[in-house]
Amino acid sequence: MQSDQERPRIDVNDARHRAHSRSLLGNAVAFALSIVVLAAAFMLSVIVFAFVAAGGLLVWAYLWWRTRHLRKGMRERPSEGRVIEGEVIREPGHRDKD
Repeated sequence: MQSDQERPRIDVNDARHRAHSRSLLGNAVAFALSIVVLAAAFMLSVIVFAFVAAGGLLVWAYLWWRTRHLRKGMRERPSEGRVIEGEVIREPGHRDKD
């Protein structure tokens, strides 16, 4: 390139100015698209939450069903003393007369 020839200049401010100077129609389309994207993200999060809640309910129901015989046995077993924080305290002479 010859030195007497003028180089094309890229004006950074001009490119930035053109990017920000959208028309009213461009702003309306951008706003509408952002609303659509937010609505889609919200619907996706609701669907994911529903699947997680359903999975948690299924796990809870499975554990409840599998432990029903343990709960029944605990209800039918007579208490042999007082239970304080998981420790059994037997009264002397209650059933220990052997």
